[in-house]
Amino acid sequence: QVQLVESGGGLVQAGGSLRLSCAASGRIFSINAMGWYRQAPGKQRELVAVITSSGSTNYVDSAKGRFTISRDNAKNTVYLQMNSLNPEDAAVYYCNADIWAVVGGRDHYWGQGTQVTVSS
Repeated sequence: QVQLVESGGGLVQAGGSLRLSCAASGRIFSINAMGWYRQAPGKQRELVAVITSSGSTNYVDSAKGRFTISRDNAKNTVYLQMNSLNPEDAAVYYCNADIWAVVGGRDHYWGQGTQVTVSS
């Protein structure tokens, strides 16, 4: 009943920017932390950035100073603004959220993933 839908991926040249969005829908009581992960071919999925319900943020070292995570609690949406992209940022980006659902209680939910491709 709870669903995360991502958007905003695509192809960008090195040095360019993209903004990812992830909207949670369904019978939601509350949302705790929301985050973005990425997985490149042949690599493990890694946490890129996370934001708590109060707005505290944390980033993987490679994203610090270039990426900004934010959220709109009224819209149950989390964003990832990515600047100064380089080919090492290319991956499938996944949204994750810690959600209290009206039915089923608390669980972690994943989006379907959105591809980010960076050309050199």
